[in-house]
Amino acid sequence: MHILSKSRFIRGLQCEKALYLETYRKELAVVSIETRAKFAQGRSFERTFKDTFPQGIDIDEQLGRQVDKYPELTARLLEQTGDVVLFEAGFLYQGVLVLADVVHKHADGSVEVMEVKNSSVVKPVFRNDVYVQHYVISHAISNLCGFSVVYRGADDEHPFAYLDLMEEAEQHAAFIEEQIQRFTSLLNRKQEPVIAMGDQCNQPYECPFKDYCSHPQPIQLSLDFDN
Repeated sequence: MHILSKSRFIRGLQCEKALYLETYRKELAVVSIETRAKFAQGRSFERTFKDTFPQGIDIDEQLGRQVDKYPELTARLLEQTGDVVLFEAGFLYQGVLVLADVVHKHADGSVEVMEVKNSSVVKPVFRNDVYVQHYVISHAISNLCGFSVVYRGADDEHPFAYLDLMEEAEQHAAFIEEQIQRFTSLLNRKQEPVIAMGDQCNQPYECPFKDYCSHPQPIQLSLDFDN
């Protein structure tokens, strides 16, 4: 079982209170129409890129919401000989689960991972996304040879652009490990952090818990009837 996922890790970098709420009070989330539209556009772009791999095996189609089963099926499929392409491949390390958009195992056994982003630039948050995925996947398998961000290309003739962040991700491994330990400790305490609203409520993403945080929370009193 996992306590952290890629999305929760990114949420924690933005705001530790949001990470706590995402984990334990997800029913409080309110996702705006604009955010939902961005999600839909992102899925469409990702699907277009995945269609360039007609032989790809979609783990999500086989297991659905049973995400804790993704790593076992992924491992079995990667053991197959020859060329293997997986969508939403799962990897687990130190209680952190990541699902990679596209994993391509070549015939020689080397594995490259591609994270797909519907953007014309590679934003800092995308790099953090890759860093945490690389940290988990590089510990889960021994034959990782490349890790790229795939984003929007210049025109219809060149719809996809690629940026290999493998070396950069390796240089951020210590940072990722430190954050994982901090977030895991926070979640294990199961105590909501007290954090004032600020710029982090909208950057790098609009937080779905803004409505909850914008209303004063009731003070929890400790009642001692013996005094």
